[in-house]
Amino acid sequence: MTADAAAIVWALGLVAWFAIRLPHQRRARRTSVAFAQRTLLERLVLAAAGIGLAVVPAIYLATGIPGFADHAFRPWMGWIGLVVEVLFLVLFYATHRQLGRNWSVTLEIREKHKLVTDGLYRYVRHPMYSSFWLWAIAQAFLLPNWVAGLSGLAGVGLLYAARVGAEEAMLERTFGDAYRAYAARTGRIIPRIPPAR
Repeated sequence: MTADAAAIVWALGLVAWFAIRLPHQRRARRTSVAFAQRTLLERLVLAAAGIGLAVVPAIYLATGIPGFADHAFRPWMGWIGLVVEVLFLVLFYATHRQLGRNWSVTLEIREKHKLVTDGLYRYVRHPMYSSFWLWAIAQAFLLPNWVAGLSGLAGVGLLYAARVGAEEAMLERTFGDAYRAYAARTGRIIPRIPPAR
């Protein structure tokens, strides 16, 4: 794979992310919210993830800035990036589909919110974050620039560090012992395979 082809893979991944997210975001706006935990910190880390996963790489691909951080591209990097990008998109789509009306961009509990514990959620509590980590890893392989390639990891890292604890605390307050038992048997972002019965 060439560096230009890898850049196209990255751009198509961004378009696919938007196409997957848009219908769910529209539906989320029409779903009643029982409790919302929207803070300035959450807005800042969501922005950081967006800047790292979309803005910095787009500027790099459009302008070559910051050229001082370029490094050699190898075809294997593009192929690994492509595989990880596809895994990201499959996981991202499946996560949205399985959450249904329970999904929201910000930390919210919906009216009639249900604790989802089947499908992907049988193994991992936060597959949406898992998908974002895969997206950031794919970006690091696809873009041969230390700043643009790694900006996604920085943005997702900030989002994850600042948000996942608050999200879990909110879910524990809402679902109590059911959430605590669920958390005890699942991984946070890396799947935990339940023991065979």
